[in-house]
Amino acid sequence: MKLNNIIGALLLIAAILGFYACTDVENAPSYTGRSAGPATKLNVMRDSTAIDGLTFSMGATNTIIGIECDGDWTAELTDTTWVKISNHAGYGYFDRWSFMKVEVLKNEGLERASTLTIRSGSLTRQIAITQRGTGTDPGDTFPSSFATLEQFALGYNLGNTLDSWPVGDWWDPATKSPTDWEQGWGQPITTPEIINAIAERGFNIIRVTVTWGPHMDAAGNVDAAWMARVKEVVDMVINAGCYCIINAQHDTGASETAWLIANMDVYPTATTRFKHLWTQIANTFRDYGDHLLFEAFNEILYTNSNAGWTAPSAGNDCYEAIRRYHQDFVDAVRATGGNNQYRNLVINPYAGGNSQVVLDEMAVPTDIHANHILMSVHSYDPYNFCNDNGEWSISTFNQECTDEIDAVFARVNKRAGDLGIPAFFGEFGAIDGKKDPGERIKYARYMRQKFQQYSTTGLWWMGLIDRNTLKWEENEIVEALMGN
Repeated sequence: MKLNNIIGALLLIAAILGFYACTDVENAPSYTGRSAGPATKLNVMRDSTAIDGLTFSMGATNTIIGIECDGDWTAELTDTTWVKISNHAGYGYFDRWSFMKVEVLKNEGLERASTLTIRSGSLTRQIAITQRGTGTDPGDTFPSSFATLEQFALGYNLGNTLDSWPVGDWWDPATKSPTDWEQGWGQPITTPEIINAIAERGFNIIRVTVTWGPHMDAAGNVDAAWMARVKEVVDMVINAGCYCIINAQHDTGASETAWLIANMDVYPTATTRFKHLWTQIANTFRDYGDHLLFEAFNEILYTNSNAGWTAPSAGNDCYEAIRRYHQDFVDAVRATGGNNQYRNLVINPYAGGNSQVVLDEMAVPTDIHANHILMSVHSYDPYNFCNDNGEWSISTFNQECTDEIDAVFARVNKRAGDLGIPAFFGEFGAIDGKKDPGERIKYARYMRQKFQQYSTTGLWWMGLIDRNTLKWEENEIVEALMGN
C-alpha cells in the first residue's frame, strides 16, 4: 500500500472518531474495535519498535509515532514552544494503534529538550524529545549544513569536463595538458562566461566533478598543473556567486581504471591513497569560505565492473568500507585546519543510490564539529523514463512515475531524519533527449514540486545549455525547474 493511501485512510478514520491521526507505519495492527475498559497496556511505537525517546536534527521536521493502548489516553508536552503534537487525546483499541504526528521547528540555538507524557488510567509512558542545536564553539563561523541547504536554490553538474577519463590507443596521456583532458569527452574548455551563464539562469550550486586518478603519480601526489586547473574552475564558480561542490568522480565506478573500491580487501591500500588525495585538495582550498563544499566520492561500488551497480544485501562488507572511507575523508579534511575545520562535507550511499538497503547502511562519520555534514543521493527515477533503456524505456511520465518518485523522496527524507543530517539530490534528470520534450518537462515540474515539499533541492546532470554557444537548448525544461 502506498504511503499516501495509508495516511489518507487513517485521517478519514480520525475525522470520524473526532481526533487527528496519521501514520507511516505499515505494520500496524488492523482495526477491530474500541476498547471501553481500563487500559492494560500502553506502548509508544515507531517503525514497529517500542521507544522511550526521539532525537531530531536541527532542521524543521516531523515523525509519526504509534500509541498501542487498550484504554482512552491523554498526551502533554513540557515545552510546546518548538515541538508540537497533532493530538492530545485518543481512544483505546483492542488491537489497533492510534497515531500522533510529532513536529519540531528549526533550531538555530543550543540543543533543546522536551518530554512527551502519555497517560491511560494508571499507566504512563514518557518520551524524551531532543533536538540537536548549533553547539557552543565560538570559532565556528560557517553556516551549518542545514542552513547551507536552505541557501541552495537549484544546481547544475559541470559533467564530462574535469571528470573526463579518456582511454584507448588514440589517447596518449603523456602528451596531454590539463585542458586537453578537460575536453576529452567532448566538452569545451570551461570559461567564466559558461559559469556566469549557468549562474545567471538561476542555478546557484555548481558541482565540479573531478577525476584525479590519471593526474596522480605512484605515490598519490596530484600533478600541480592539474590541481591549478581545478582551482581555476572553482574560482570561476565562487566568483559567480555560486556554491561549489568538488569531489572524486570517476576514481570510483564501473571502469577498469577506477581505484577507489567499496571492498574491505581493497580498503587498506586504497584509503591510504584516498586520505592523501583529500589532504592535498583540502590544503589547496584551506582558506576558501563556506561556499565551497567537499564531497567524498561519487557512486562508489564494491567492484569496478558493471556487476557492482546492483547493491549488495544488508551486512555486506562494502558498506563497512564506505563507512570507513567516509570517516577517513572527514578526518583528513579536518586535520588540515583553517576553514576546513568547519567546511560542510558531503557523504554518499553506495552507488549514490536511494534504495532502502543502501540508505539503511549509511552512517554519519564522527566529526570534531557538529552539523557540518550533508548526504547526497542520486535519482534518475524512474530509470526507464529518465534514461534510454531500449525496449524497456518508458515514454510517458504517468502516475506510476510520480508514485516511484514519491517513494524515493519519502525514503530519503526519513533516513536523513533518522541520521540527523540534511539530504539533497546531487544528481537527477530526465537525460534521455530522445523522449518527448513535453514529458520531460512534466518530470522537471514534478521534481521541483517534490524539492519544495521536502525543503531540499537537486543538481541536474549537465545538458540543457550548449556550452559552446551559451544557448539554452532546453529552455522549457529549465523554466519548469525554476517554477516559471
